[in-house]
Amino acid sequence: MTERIAELRRFFVEQRAHHAARQPARDAQELARIFAQGAAPDVQRAAQRHSRMLALEMPVIFPQERLVFTRTNPTLLALFTPQEMDALRRAHTLHEQGEVCNICVDYTRLMDVGLQAAKDSLLQRAQHEHGEKAAYLRLQADILTAILELARRYHDLAVQEGRDDIARMLSRVPAYAPSTFPEALQMFRILHFAMWLGGNYHNTVGRFDQFMYPYFAADMQSGLLSRDAALEWIQEFFLTFNRDSDLYSGMQQGDNGQSLMLGGLNPDGTDSSNELTELCLTASLKLRLIDPKINLRVHKNTPLSLYRLGSELTRQGLGFPQYANDEVVIPALIRYGYEPADAYNYTVAACWEFIIPGRGMDIPNIGAISLAGAVQQAVAQELMACDTFDDLLQAVRRNIHEQVHSTLDSLCNVYLFPAPYLSLMMDGCAQAGQDVSLGCKYNNYGLHGTGLSTAVDALAAVRAWVYGDGSIAKQQLLNALATDYADCPDLLARLRFDAPKMGNNDPLADDLAVLLLDAFADAVDGLRNERGGIIRAGTGSAMYYLWHANDLPATADGRRAGEALAANYSPSLFARLKGPVSILQSFAKPDLGRVCNGGPLTLELHDTMLRNDQAVAKVAQLVKSYMDMGGHQLQLNAINRDTLLEARENPGAHRNLIVRVWGWSGYFVELDPEYQDHIISRTEHAV
Repeated sequence: MTERIAELRRFFVEQRAHHAARQPARDAQELARIFAQGAAPDVQRAAQRHSRMLALEMPVIFPQERLVFTRTNPTLLALFTPQEMDALRRAHTLHEQGEVCNICVDYTRLMDVGLQAAKDSLLQRAQHEHGEKAAYLRLQADILTAILELARRYHDLAVQEGRDDIARMLSRVPAYAPSTFPEALQMFRILHFAMWLGGNYHNTVGRFDQFMYPYFAADMQSGLLSRDAALEWIQEFFLTFNRDSDLYSGMQQGDNGQSLMLGGLNPDGTDSSNELTELCLTASLKLRLIDPKINLRVHKNTPLSLYRLGSELTRQGLGFPQYANDEVVIPALIRYGYEPADAYNYTVAACWEFIIPGRGMDIPNIGAISLAGAVQQAVAQELMACDTFDDLLQAVRRNIHEQVHSTLDSLCNVYLFPAPYLSLMMDGCAQAGQDVSLGCKYNNYGLHGTGLSTAVDALAAVRAWVYGDGSIAKQQLLNALATDYADCPDLLARLRFDAPKMGNNDPLADDLAVLLLDAFADAVDGLRNERGGIIRAGTGSAMYYLWHANDLPATADGRRAGEALAANYSPSLFARLKGPVSILQSFAKPDLGRVCNGGPLTLELHDTMLRNDQAVAKVAQLVKSYMDMGGHQLQLNAINRDTLLEARENPGAHRNLIVRVWGWSGYFVELDPEYQDHIISRTEHAV
């Protein structure tokens, strides 16, 4: 990287010197109390809060930066008082914080025309409408006015400070459509920045190398940009994602949803990757930052060079790219009812769930079921009554079905706060003057399925030794589970280490994974949510791999009560595995297109496996092999247990140590202890 980029990295990431420009924290309830007194409609509240947040920002320009807009107000104003929130929760299901989140807008809807033209269009349409619709259009125009006003204040500051380069940029964007690649980067920064100020979080970037490519290609062709100059602009652009991320909502620091998708399959079978794809991978490789989180769509025609670049990122310990297999995902989305053109344009949500930019108001992480819990319940409560192993499997299927239905029954009457600004960039909502919180073209729900490997391993042990050779009596196993293996250490060790395990390419375990995931897919098949969407089953876990484990009693695979489940679609934490190839073979066997809400196979590779170029090439081939086998998603962690233990004891010396947590990468020393412990335990079985 250039010295200028290195200095910006030190300033924003290592020193965090820009925090000095932040204002003191405000009273978050300031507006909520005013709204409550006047009983303002929710959509009016959302728009007025957004405009107020934009007005509170104080422009600031830092030395050497060329792309501006940095948060100075750290406080997100509340829409509702605590009393109002309590009433909303009694009347509705509020997903997460209640805000529209975890979607991907179509940024080109505003980039292609500029905010001034978009605002003028809204006001013209409002003149021909009446009542609530006319008022809604004017509220949207007010938000654009507030964004334009903030940009004007930035422009005036640039003039005042003699930054003619920034002033020229802001005289064009965001009021008008960008005419160059740098202007397009600046406009995206402004659009994305404004989302967070509207309370909308986990705003993913989408297919950056596709919608930004026309600007890039035009500048390269005209000679306005060289490859090195373009790379420097991309690196500075990537740095903007790391300025304010500590202010973004998430389960843990780093869980901010800034996912960027690259590559992919065109409808004609050709590869869509381009020079911008390669430059984005290179920029991330050089910067070594957790944001933006890189995702790479691959297929049978993906150049091996992209796999190699992706493996170089893994080598740096970034925990990404996360790979998605178009050969599995696109047909699955079409079977779910997505139009082919939309399916070919898919991206990912904050972690790994598949969504459609600008057209999906899917809630792909609305809940989760415990596959391990379904098996544990069947064994603990029905084993004695099950004469055959097939009888036990039927009990497991019933438990999965009941979990699905009880989970969905608890999610009725979902309410999302209005998001008038996001609605401008969603197809159908923009034209109809309808808020995206009420729905869009696609309104599907996604359910995670946790603890698959624990469920498989438990069933495999029961089949082999209870119903198979009879070496473990039913009552013996039930007594051990009831006492958490307190008085039977030999049985605990036998179940934990000697029974068949998923991840060893062992059909005695792997065929059970096929059955369980099919049962999950069958349980959601044909179901509809209250918004008219379908229910998608998935192999991801999100944070539920810890939450579900906390309440799960001992299981028949030798796991004791409260011990963690594997994250996402992964082998058990104490499985003795043959190696990475056997893991890929096991986890590619199910029909993953049936459980295609998303959820990657997550592998921990010891960092010694990536010490040289030859090793990187082998890892690239390993990734490609899994996709060729029919895997749907894959993410790799290159870590060293000794380094992690040292970082936990001496965090100051390892502040930049990055790990993959579940669907996102974060700084290890900033994680809560329970997440640190889980990652360390995963390294004990590194491949």
